[in-house]
Amino acid sequence: METDINITVLKADLDALKINADQFFLVTMSMIIFFMQCGFAFLECGAVRSKNTTNILIKNMLDAFVSGVSYWAVGYAFAFGPGDWPGGFFLGRRFWFSESLPTGLLSHWYFHFVFAATAATIVSGAVAERCEFMAYFVYSFVITGFVYPIVTHWAWSPDGWLAVGVDGVAYKDFAGSGVVHLLGGTAALVGAIFLGPRIGRFDKETGESHNIPGHSVPLAALGGFILMFGFFAFNGGSQASISVAGDGDAVALAVANTVISGSFSAFTAMIFMRLVKRNPANWSLLVTINGALTGMVAICSGCNVFYPWGAATVGIIAGLTYLFWSWLIETVKVDDPLDAVAVHAGGGLWGIIATPILGQDGIVFGPANIEAWKGLGINIAGGAAIIGWTGLICAIMFGLLKLFRVLRVDPEIELKGLDIPKHGEPSYPREAWGDGWGTDLENNIQLPMNNMNGSVENIDHIRKRKLDNGQAVYMVSRDIEDGKYSDHLNPGYESHEIVESSAM
Repeated sequence: METDINITVLKADLDALKINADQFFLVTMSMIIFFMQCGFAFLECGAVRSKNTTNILIKNMLDAFVSGVSYWAVGYAFAFGPGDWPGGFFLGRRFWFSESLPTGLLSHWYFHFVFAATAATIVSGAVAERCEFMAYFVYSFVITGFVYPIVTHWAWSPDGWLAVGVDGVAYKDFAGSGVVHLLGGTAALVGAIFLGPRIGRFDKETGESHNIPGHSVPLAALGGFILMFGFFAFNGGSQASISVAGDGDAVALAVANTVISGSFSAFTAMIFMRLVKRNPANWSLLVTINGALTGMVAICSGCNVFYPWGAATVGIIAGLTYLFWSWLIETVKVDDPLDAVAVHAGGGLWGIIATPILGQDGIVFGPANIEAWKGLGINIAGGAAIIGWTGLICAIMFGLLKLFRVLRVDPEIELKGLDIPKHGEPSYPREAWGDGWGTDLENNIQLPMNNMNGSVENIDHIRKRKLDNGQAVYMVSRDIEDGKYSDHLNPGYESHEIVESSAM
């Protein structure tokens, strides 16, 4: 009898350990995915001009906070509320504000919250440098609280119509090529269309495009590295458990395929651009980063079912897909500063098509396999539904914002930059990046001055000058020519007379 009791206790402990392990796995993967917000922030701030850096950073930070409110309030209920009602194939209707949500599902909520935040962040890159701050709040809340959760219900809730499928063949999208990335890319495209291009992006008369470079390639590269790191958890964590036999293999396969697809896509985009683009032909870092990200987006859908050679194939085509979509978006005069549409919509669409073709038991392994062809059909239908649903809701939303003139900033603010008028916090204040040769020695505060000239007797000395307000300023003189010295510092004050000098 005592032996039976011990076995029962051990079994209960083992079951609890499995549950705890699964929850810990989900929470840990979610934390890494949350760090992708930092990657998006760095990538986007590096790709915009310095005058808009604070603006893009606060939007990326608030994506997480807006999603935290909207997904807790209504999003999770739409996505995973029970479908035990006539409309259950379309959306859920329980767990509003986490009401009646079991504690054991909070790890599941957290995992899908970071997915929702990712979908919203995709949009911010495409509408960068000209979108009104209040418009950002609106679209971020609508996407994370309504648009994305309902698509999630279709594909990942057991009651959703895509999850149920046709004749037992369901929509396959393991880690969100369609549910997250195609949705985010579609919303980004609609937003960019309604906003219109940035001033100066396209010539009004000839239609010729003019590149508007970002202010920091290193920041963009750092963001790219962080996103690549996050994709390993994004795809591997989508297994959602680690306690069942085969879970470890599935996670390892997903992570390995992510590396392979991203690598082949990066090389394909970089080399193809180098061969095709002339005058000049360059090895582009930014193209390489976006190529890698497109490959990782494309592999999301079937990273758990591709053989490694299949992942390489997906990556090669993903690299070409990125270049094609990037060219197409520019050709139709849509301004997408981050190539978000090409990376996420283009890569996501290719991913959900590739899964039933190149995945295990896919069409390439048996062209006569009817089930595989049905899988291709349901995935295409799912992709079309995601594009249609997202495009419709976002067109209404962005259209209303434009109608009420709250979508785009005024041209004057756009030209001068959004950081100061919208936030009062320039990313690179003038007094912080001077060369140190024009300082208030008593207060150690750099003062903005302009070209100052005066007669000198010695090369190295300290000059004392007096501004209009009578404040004394000390300058270390340099650049002596014909008895004159010149110093070039931050602009702001006109030249003033030197009132006294002393030898060093």
